[in-house]
Amino acid sequence: MKFIVKLFPEITIKSKPVRRRFIQRLQSNLQIILRRIDEKAHVSGQWDKVVVEIAQDQPEQLLRIVEALQQTPGIAYFLQVKEHPLGDFEDVFQKVKEVYADKLAGKRFVVRVKRAGKHEFTSNDLERYVGGGLLRHTEALKVDLHQPEVTVNFEVRDQSLFVVQQRYPGLGGFPLGSQDEVLSLISGGFDSTVSSYLTIKRGCRTHYCFFNLGGAAHETGVKQVSHYLWQKFGSSHRVKFVTVPFEDVVSEILAKVHHSQMGVVLKRMMLRAASQVAQRLKIEALVTGESVAQVSSQTLPNLSIIDKVTDTLVLRPLIVSDKQDIIDTARTIGTYDFAKSMPEYCGVISDRPTTHAKMDRIEQEEAAFDMAVLEQAVENSRVMRIDQIEQEAQSQVEVETQQQVSSNEVIIDVRHPDEEERSPLQVDGIEVIKIPFYSLATEFGGLNAEKEYLLYCDRGVMSQLHALYLKEQGHDNVKVYRPE
Repeated sequence: MKFIVKLFPEITIKSKPVRRRFIQRLQSNLQIILRRIDEKAHVSGQWDKVVVEIAQDQPEQLLRIVEALQQTPGIAYFLQVKEHPLGDFEDVFQKVKEVYADKLAGKRFVVRVKRAGKHEFTSNDLERYVGGGLLRHTEALKVDLHQPEVTVNFEVRDQSLFVVQQRYPGLGGFPLGSQDEVLSLISGGFDSTVSSYLTIKRGCRTHYCFFNLGGAAHETGVKQVSHYLWQKFGSSHRVKFVTVPFEDVVSEILAKVHHSQMGVVLKRMMLRAASQVAQRLKIEALVTGESVAQVSSQTLPNLSIIDKVTDTLVLRPLIVSDKQDIIDTARTIGTYDFAKSMPEYCGVISDRPTTHAKMDRIEQEEAAFDMAVLEQAVENSRVMRIDQIEQEAQSQVEVETQQQVSSNEVIIDVRHPDEEERSPLQVDGIEVIKIPFYSLATEFGGLNAEKEYLLYCDRGVMSQLHALYLKEQGHDNVKVYRPE
């Protein structure tokens, strides 16, 4: 099985050294990701494409390969192709017909050939021969050069024929790691998850910084969505997840700052802390999900005052985005359900927040703030590799794990609906109900308290984290299901 990966167009206009570096980075990233699926996968970088060769072609494995390619930054699109030795025109026609005959029934079509190397024929010669053959020997409606319903694609490269079986869209952007590292201030909502995704897509190795304002459930949720973003779009590189305990900072703001200025002061405190974290990790820029005038703290005057607190570069990928566009992107990348159900802690709420903060007033309010509280919060911050979230969940959980299920127990499949649909869980004689992890906290209390429930997910990350959380909420009838 072979895939021809086409580069994102912006890569192709770079200088030769930069383009070569980008191609090498994409090749390396794909090699890392695909070998987790097929240890014999081979990736080779060429000037205008990257070629992926897979040893096996089982449907489930093929689906995983396609998903991995679609979720890797730097790819414009990719072609699933079948390679043959180049024969005469009739042999080429027969090979193309095998792939396209059923697809052409009742359809208008056109034949497009790409050719490289020295041959005694032109691309147009081959297009006309194959197109005529398909028109006569299939149920195709007619040839349509301008508005075809089906485009028959194949390539001739030297003495090889590549028949395109399927074309898939890519993610676009730059290969991850081709740009410098950034630290994303992530709350788990729509804005911060989408802004994190956009910096990953642009090739930035994106680390995560979470300010815990007082909720264990919130931290659990943010770890989950951060792990999801990393695993889906950025797992070729290790990144860090930083938790900064901000409860005392919030308490200090509530006690010392006028309510109208609280929102701006809180954001300034977060930027102060994030800048120190970034400096420790040797990261050059911060990322936030702010958009102009979306909330009171995000007016231009307030953003200007907030930025003055740090010399660190602050990137705002969503700065002129509409909220609905952000939500639509969250749906596309799979963070919508996370964000929609994300528990929040609103410890600093102004009843009449300022939309036009003044520096002298903010400095006056902050003069009463004990900066030692902020310094202590940064000192107590915890840094972990994001791939260790799974191990942490396993080491922390004081919840029984079972490989077998008895008849009086119920399994709750907590996977994302897309995962569950691809691989439904069925256990003979056992009731299995589907409650995605992002809905579990709200729906678990409505279940029959007389029954025992076993949480299940593929790798155990979500089931472990939520089992611990439910235990902490006083639910003793919850365990984890980890089949052999």
